[in-house]
Amino acid sequence: MPHTPDTPEDDDLDRVQAPQPVYYAEQALLGALLLEPRGLADTGTLTAGHFDNHNHAALFTAIRTLPAPDPADHAKDTAWLNKVLEHSQPHARGLSASYVHGLIQFCPQSKHVAAYARMIRADHARRTLRLHAERLALTATDTTRPDPAAATLVQADALGRVLDDLASQFAPHPGSLPRTPTAPVAAQQGSEEALDEERLLLATATAHPAELKNMRWLQPDDFTLPLHVTVWQCLTALVHNGEPVDPVTVLWEAQHRGLLTGSLAPSDLIALVSTPAGSPEHWGERVLQRALLARAFDVATRITAYAQDPANTPHQLITGSRRALAGLTALRTRWQRSTAPTLPAPRAGHSPAVSRAGPPPRAVAAGARALR
Repeated sequence: MPHTPDTPEDDDLDRVQAPQPVYYAEQALLGALLLEPRGLADTGTLTAGHFDNHNHAALFTAIRTLPAPDPADHAKDTAWLNKVLEHSQPHARGLSASYVHGLIQFCPQSKHVAAYARMIRADHARRTLRLHAERLALTATDTTRPDPAAATLVQADALGRVLDDLASQFAPHPGSLPRTPTAPVAAQQGSEEALDEERLLLATATAHPAELKNMRWLQPDDFTLPLHVTVWQCLTALVHNGEPVDPVTVLWEAQHRGLLTGSLAPSDLIALVSTPAGSPEHWGERVLQRALLARAFDVATRITAYAQDPANTPHQLITGSRRALAGLTALRTRWQRSTAPTLPAPRAGHSPAVSRAGPPPRAVAAGARALR
């Protein structure tokens, strides 16, 4: 049975945590290449950046950099192994000769080098995807940015490009959906600031209902409070039906929708829609932006869960992550519609006047005029 080589002394992380399967795949691949350097041709697109362990990456760089030894000479002495160690040590000082020789003993089958390379690339894909998902989550919750929605969409685009790149590297296979159980999309937890903005939107929309016709980009699901969802539906229904809109008509519509219960008195609803400030578009954009950021955070959380589940294959990660990211597309489209500048309608162009006496004169070629 292969013997696991001792961990390099400076690799504190590996000494504290139990090594993951990719650690052994890296050891097996390096052992195979140290034993038979010509196997480097079977590693395909593998690079040092795919390795999870820094010392292993340094060894792989040395193996790729140094000329391969003559097979007959390599079988008789350790000269090439010593060169690999010397080339690696400036970048990974914890490496030792005993560790390098131990890698050769650990490798189960040197002819399986291509399989080991695929394992390393697959784990790198998982780590890369998790990193970009975490960046998306951090950006979506960073309230210090001047334009958080734009920054979040930039990160979402970067995540999409990573998925496209990974899709070109790993072949699809049956059973492509992740097996990771995920919680349903959580309802937005509205802060007091978010609730205030929703209240201002409802009151201002009641005062300026005509502007709601240009706000179809805002949907009931964008609100954080169920009460506000129903009041918004009351407003849009009144506008759609051409009914007059004011606090009393909104109250009447709310009554038909069963909104008036023991916990909500008519006077409370009247007060909710009677303090306008600013424009409905402004508050609507604020509500939609919060919904966009909340959805982006949920997408990032879902993809992170996929990437943290080692049971998922690279193709399952790609398929599940793309589906999760697609959930942001509809909100993104509505956000772009809400923030796009309104262009003035183009004026109708004036066609050249045509004589009523007959058709317009035909163009005469220069040669024809010369013959005349």
